[in-house]
Amino acid sequence: MDSTLLSNLLSFYDEDPSDPFNVYALAIEYSKSDLEKAAHFFDILLTEHPDYLPTYYHAGSFFAAKEETEKAEEIYRKGVALALLQKNTKAHQELLRAYNNFLDEMDD
Repeated sequence: MDSTLLSNLLSFYDEDPSDPFNVYALAIEYSKSDLEKAAHFFDILLTEHPDYLPTYYHAGSFFAAKEETEKAEEIYRKGVALALLQKNTKAHQELLRAYNNFLDEMDD
């Protein structure tokens, strides 16, 4: 992990913790090195910023990799529904594809 990048992201978060992008960027960066902190920031996004659509693809994948399958499935389902609600066709297709791949892996 790039410590300069992480320190910059932490500074942005400290300046504006209510900006979902700052939380999202930290979740993504921590997912490379500190799974506990990444989970913490994904959970903040899911509870405090449930309309921030970019969260759902990465959070679903993250929790699936951690073998938290029920949580991952719920995240994917909510993301698919939110993309439809927001009329974001591209995100809907990406989330649906990721969700179907997740389900296929669960069947194996």
